[in-house]
Amino acid sequence: MAFLWLVSCLAFVSAAYGCGVPSIAPVVTGYARIVNGEEAVPHSWPWQVSLQDYSGFHFCGGSLISETWVVTAAHCGVRTSHRVIVGEHDRSRGTDEAIQTMKVEKVFTHPEWNSYTINNDIALIKLASPVAMNTHVSPVCLAGSSDVYSPGMRCVTSGWGLTRHNAMFTPNKLQQASLPLLSKEQCMSHWGDNISDVMICAGADGASSCMGDSGGPLVCEKEGAWHLVGIVSWGSSRCTTTTPAVYARVTALRSWVDQILAAN
Repeated sequence: MAFLWLVSCLAFVSAAYGCGVPSIAPVVTGYARIVNGEEAVPHSWPWQVSLQDYSGFHFCGGSLISETWVVTAAHCGVRTSHRVIVGEHDRSRGTDEAIQTMKVEKVFTHPEWNSYTINNDIALIKLASPVAMNTHVSPVCLAGSSDVYSPGMRCVTSGWGLTRHNAMFTPNKLQQASLPLLSKEQCMSHWGDNISDVMICAGADGASSCMGDSGGPLVCEKEGAWHLVGIVSWGSSRCTTTTPAVYARVTALRSWVDQILAAN
């Protein structure tokens, strides 16, 4: 019964707030990059969150999947002392954005997370209270276990990560990049046996995620809604745009997400 309740609850959230359907439409050129930067249309990725420490330092991204749950990367090492900022675009001081600062109640890290192989790089954050959904804050849809996202499909990643590998600071305004998905074989031509079935690659096409984007979304549009297909995980230490970035593969990890949400 708990699982059926969860499904109906998620269905309600989708219907009420249109999971994966931003109130403010994103504009993606198709050849933008986070490295060297293209600013996103403000609040056009309303599930994007910033994970920050007590001082306000942004260390990772994440994706809102319901009023009380956020998906991020296990390697971000989120703790209950951290905070989740939703509804943000411009992180500069003095902004008049109506952001919501959420406390972390509990963090669930995948039991098979391996920091050596970077396999199963996913964590779920349960918020201490529900966020208020509005035109700037709404959830992304989760890719289903049986969904297929084919190589060559153009998807989008977003975040406040570095716009060049040796930059001193992360950008204030949310950046986005359009990236093609790669097949496992294509990715292995760059990364060899480091690539496993719980990873998906995108990029090597003049764009790349970089440090600070970790935990954030790789979303693909399917049937009129954006679905979370990947979680920014790892890649080139120099954020080169000719090497694919690697993301945790949500389709392979969806069953674990469902189990955690149903039990909590």
